Amino acid sequence: MTSTHDPQATDSNLQRWHRFMEQQDHDLLREMLHDDAVFHSPVVHTPQRGRELVYAYLAAAGEVLGGDGFEYVREIDGGDRVMLEFTCDLDGIHVNGVDIIEWNADGQIVDFKVMVRPLKAIQAVHGRMAAMLEAMKPGAEAPPGSPSAG
Repeated sequence: MTSTHDPQATDSNLQRWHRFMEQQDHDLLREMLHDDAVFHSPVVHTPQRGRELVYAYLAAAGEVLGGDGFEYVREIDGGDRVMLEFTCDLDGIHVNGVDIIEWNADGQIVDFKVMVRPLKAIQAVHGRMAAMLEAMKPGAEAPPGSPSAG
């Protein structure tokens, strides 16, 4: 499989992704996603398909993992595909993970895969993500301690 490498387009895509992570700009996130985007979760067996479903998972992940301690520690740039290694602490557990993102020629995310280690981190992420996704449903209360909680 080959990939056309346009550094300016990749930088723009990466810059937009980093802006979303820094600002939690949900309008930007929705705009970045292709209608047929696919999300591969570290805890859900089947790929999650479609803009709205991928949006829900990435918005929840941004809330759960994207706090003050979140940091991308390594980036591997493959043109329209990048691999971003991240670290953060969640409930006192060190989380080490990788985001693998693929953009189309229009700069929209078409595929997003997350891998997390170690096992305790996966368990912590799973619990917090489940609570956040539930809280994001219309009419639901935000979980205690979440940015949406009043």
